[in-house]
Amino acid sequence: MLTIKVLGSGCANCKRVEQIARKVIDEMGFQAEIVKVTDFNDIMAYNILSTPGLVINEKIVSTGRIPTPAEVTTWLADALETA
Repeated sequence: MLTIKVLGSGCANCKRVEQIARKVIDEMGFQAEIVKVTDFNDIMAYNILSTPGLVINEKIVSTGRIPTPAEVTTWLADALETA
């Protein structure tokens, strides 16, 4: 099972990234755990400069922007291949 982390304070952009990830997971039809990381120190541990951040299986795939559903689909498919 994949672990997807949304890094951010819970702002509108962070919520949008989470919504996109959930939608893609539903469309792809597999199980994944989505974790919201809101603690500043936990976010800084990923050494990102801006939020929102998206992490799939501990690999940072996006920071500082809202990725498209197509991008998230590609990242999740790649993560499934290497899982």
